[in-house]
Amino acid sequence: MTAAKASLAIPTASVRTAAPFVIRAERASDVPAREALLDACFGDNRHQRTCQRLRDGRAPAAGLALSAVRDGQLIGTVRLWHVSAGGRDALMLGPLAVDAEARGLGVGAALMDEALAIAAARGHGAVILLGDAPYYARYGFSPAKTAGLQLPGAFERERLLGRELTAGALDGAFGMIVATGVAERSRRVRKASPVSCAA
Repeated sequence: MTAAKASLAIPTASVRTAAPFVIRAERASDVPAREALLDACFGDNRHQRTCQRLRDGRAPAAGLALSAVRDGQLIGTVRLWHVSAGGRDALMLGPLAVDAEARGLGVGAALMDEALAIAAARGHGAVILLGDAPYYARYGFSPAKTAGLQLPGAFERERLLGRELTAGALDGAFGMIVATGVAERSRRVRKASPVSCAA
């Protein structure tokens, strides 16, 4: 492995308190609760958002659909998706959501830390997201290498952030971010009970 391919040592945020929850791979049985949580956090129009176009009909990247569970209940979720970022292989993170009842437990930080660690361990070079820059800066995300990238719809430029997991993975990235992941098998989703959101 060359120095350019070496993993970048950007510290990630740590969980603020002892975590009375577990982070694990998402299970099929999590889907109804995940969908209810995402509806609570992002509203009924979440399927019309720009980044959703990169997820529609696609499966998340292998090993990168995570659930936070406490007392048998889903309290958080994050998934990452294969994309081409102007010709560079990358992952698109999102959505990240945490149940309002779990606010302050460090669920979001734990999900981010685990997702980024798995992505790096699986050899992915970069992660991109559309989100709040001050929040995601603690995980090493910035707009520094996303200025030449576009999304397939309206977005706020300052919210398009990236983090290299491998040095140079986003060097020269320019153009449209497009989905490249495998097609998702269709499945019926049962509705879960409504939840509140802290995302």
